[in-house]
Amino acid sequence: MDLSTMAILIFGSLSLLLMIGIPISFALASVATVGLFFVVGEKGLYLIYNTAYAETSNFLLLAIPLFILMANFLKYSGIGDNLYDVVYKWIGPLPGGLAIGTIVICALFAAMAGISSVATISMGLIALPSMLKRGYDKNLAIGTISAGGALGILIPPSIIMILYGAVADVSIGGLFIGGIIPGLILSMMYIIYILIVAFLKRELAPPIGERYGLVEKLKSLKGVALPFFLVLLVLGVIYGGICTPTEASAVGAFGALICSIIHRQMNWQRLKEVLLDTIRLNAMIFWIIIGAISFSHLLVYAEIQKLIEDGMLGLNFSPFMILVLIQAIFFILGMFLDPAGIIMITTPIFVPVIKKLGFDPLWFGILFVVNMEMAYLTPPFGFNLFIMRSILPPGIYMSDIYRSIVPFVIIQALCLVLLMIFPQISIYLPSKMAK
Repeated sequence: MDLSTMAILIFGSLSLLLMIGIPISFALASVATVGLFFVVGEKGLYLIYNTAYAETSNFLLLAIPLFILMANFLKYSGIGDNLYDVVYKWIGPLPGGLAIGTIVICALFAAMAGISSVATISMGLIALPSMLKRGYDKNLAIGTISAGGALGILIPPSIIMILYGAVADVSIGGLFIGGIIPGLILSMMYIIYILIVAFLKRELAPPIGERYGLVEKLKSLKGVALPFFLVLLVLGVIYGGICTPTEASAVGAFGALICSIIHRQMNWQRLKEVLLDTIRLNAMIFWIIIGAISFSHLLVYAEIQKLIEDGMLGLNFSPFMILVLIQAIFFILGMFLDPAGIIMITTPIFVPVIKKLGFDPLWFGILFVVNMEMAYLTPPFGFNLFIMRSILPPGIYMSDIYRSIVPFVIIQALCLVLLMIFPQISIYLPSKMAK
């Protein structure tokens, strides 16, 4: 069988399994199992077993369950309520103040949690009712929370960055630090957009009627002490070269537990829920990893990876245009697949191409993560869209959610273009890391 026919057969089989509703992890593993047995015989089955053992015992990937544990502790820490109280009292009286404050809180949660769901759920339950009650446009309120929550995969620590770094053999600490400036820039772009909307149409984001004195405002600031301490603790030990990202994840999980205890939000029942939620999400991620790496082995042994690589390098395009093409492929895949699966499938194919074109794989990783932020918001399978749908009050429909994210996806695309044109934005801080 020639390579082109085999490639069509492999990707066609994978697409068919996904279309009939097979989870991506099992679809990848099924195609990989049959394909490897066909290509290399019984040794292919041993390769899958070896892959499962190697990935589940990978020290770098140990950071994933620990950051998930950290995020789940934060859900019950009470930090979200305290942060929103600060926002409400300090900038709520400004036009668009509650929406701007929501972005700031989401950025802080991103710097503590490593996944998007914590901020999306917390702000969906806390900030959304408050904004709607005070006359905010529902599209602006929903879009703000959906987009702000997606910052969780860009602002470190980020589980998506851990996966990319492990597969692409790129410094995870470097990726974490490299995501700081892009994350802040994207947050500021959201805030500028909200300010423009509030300035042009004040009725879409009206100020709150309440006013608070300086004493009350200062008292509310105690709510930001623990979040800032936790952020500085996790990122500080990485940036200072004191801990590896895996060790920092353990520090962060312990710190989040302490936060929940200090706020008296943790009991034995909630501890049980935290641990079970961590096990479920971690199992899902690792099944995706096992399936996707097995699938990438199939692409290597069947020489399809080389076929795709040679095809891309053989295009009569400039290196930058090939980079644009790859980003377009990521965007399309992000509409249908989980970012973790996209990493595991595409990284072994695209990173060698990027290196041969002379691009920095760390910078490419940051571009990928920003692209996946769009994936969290783009239908039909945007992760944050379904989270929002599960917590929205009656009378708000999926069509409202789809309309709400349009301006924010455009902002994300503009940020991606900015990072592509100016790579130094992403790689400046990693170049200054302690060696």
